[in-house]
Amino acid sequence: MPKPPEPEMKSANPRLQSLLGHEFFAPHHWKRRLVLWSGAVLVALTAILFAKASTWSYHLFLGILGHGSWIPLILTPLVFGLLAWVTAGRLRATRGSGIPQVIATLHIEDAGFRERMLALPIAAGKMALTLIALAVGASIGREGPTVHVSAGLFYSLGRRFGFSDPKAASRFILAGGAAGIAAAFNTPLAGVVFAIEELAGTFEHRFSGLLLTAVIIGGVVSLGIMGNYSYFGEVEASLPLGHAWLAVLLTGVVCGLLGGLFARLILLSRHGPLAQVGRLRERWPVSFAAGCGLALALLGVCTHGSVYGTGYDQARAIVQATAGMPDQGFGIAKLAANVVSYWAGIPGGIFSPALAVGAGLGQNIAHFLPGAPAAAVVLLGMSAYLAGVTGAPLTSAVIAMELTDNQEMVIPIMAACLLARAASSLFCPTPVYRDFAERMVQDFERQQASPPSAGESGDEPDEPLPPGGHTSAFGEPVAPTRPPAPGQP
Repeated sequence: MPKPPEPEMKSANPRLQSLLGHEFFAPHHWKRRLVLWSGAVLVALTAILFAKASTWSYHLFLGILGHGSWIPLILTPLVFGLLAWVTAGRLRATRGSGIPQVIATLHIEDAGFRERMLALPIAAGKMALTLIALAVGASIGREGPTVHVSAGLFYSLGRRFGFSDPKAASRFILAGGAAGIAAAFNTPLAGVVFAIEELAGTFEHRFSGLLLTAVIIGGVVSLGIMGNYSYFGEVEASLPLGHAWLAVLLTGVVCGLLGGLFARLILLSRHGPLAQVGRLRERWPVSFAAGCGLALALLGVCTHGSVYGTGYDQARAIVQATAGMPDQGFGIAKLAANVVSYWAGIPGGIFSPALAVGAGLGQNIAHFLPGAPAAAVVLLGMSAYLAGVTGAPLTSAVIAMELTDNQEMVIPIMAACLLARAASSLFCPTPVYRDFAERMVQDFERQQASPPSAGESGDEPDEPLPPGGHTSAFGEPVAPTRPPAPGQP
């Protein structure tokens, strides 16, 4: 009798076959992972180079200043005006911090808009012009520009390797911004929190584990090259329960109010004296920027040069209570220097200068609280003012803790930051970066409804638009379409 045919041999290991068929091993997923991880390495290297170059630029200015404190009275206005003229055309998107540009591109999925905001020439121009501004003493930071440059690098890299789908491009932009802040401060955790709270907090984009690994890789590369250091050095400070906690209330309210005032001043408005400032800047941008440079130079002369640059040296001296601490009026003077530098419309961020202002304000408040450790009050002031300016209390708290390698102050810092955010909302209800970004969204929607003119928008607008009409991507009212005013783009 013939032997029945044997059944076909099944796979020796069906579980292995099923595992290998999982989407985790799909080639297109691995392509995206490799591009994101490569981008993280590139961003970390770029951020380190930018940080070194920023330090060199500011030291160049200090060398110039050493030849005479009067030199900035001529040099700073001249270069401020030149920067305003250079950024009036195709490099308009390089103006300001850069973080609002990144937020706006997460909302607007139009390829043309994203190209104007994040193209490689914009990234290169952002770096170069920020360095020039620091070389003449501008009171600006490099962290916002680093976020802008990093998002541009990620976006361009993603498009280069075929990830041009709007949703995929959004993930690349989000990862780039997060990796940028992590590498700028050498704080990977702050990069993750910043992306979730500031960049992705109000959006529908998912901050996945893949994006998280990209931020971590960028942070590891930065740590590997720069070392595991704290931005302001290790700060041994704690706040005992009792009367010392009055420092939380004072720093939260005072620094929050001043942070909100600063945000309102740089946002400008449609009515009142600030509206007049915006109109002057719009009508005579070069002359106005030169005037801002002159105002900064005069502040520098009055404060013996302490208000120039990022304020890192002064903030570190205050935090560490070392020799070279600035005078008691440093906090307010630095705030004024930050305002006139930002009003000039030149490239530059507000993160580092805000930390310096907060440290100065904390130094002032500590004099009224002899029962509280001075270092703890300074740390609270620094984090609270940053929260008041940015409207991002969680990011501010994490950055302050990572920059000083201090975990004992977690609860007081968080409490001060939450108080500061509530206090700052009296002056600036909408966080400053989001407000600027929403104006860009409104400008874009207006241009879509009517043909754009030669002076296409691309920077942080001077004035908010009136509410009414329809709803924007932020879920808030958008100005109805209207024709441009005579003689204006």
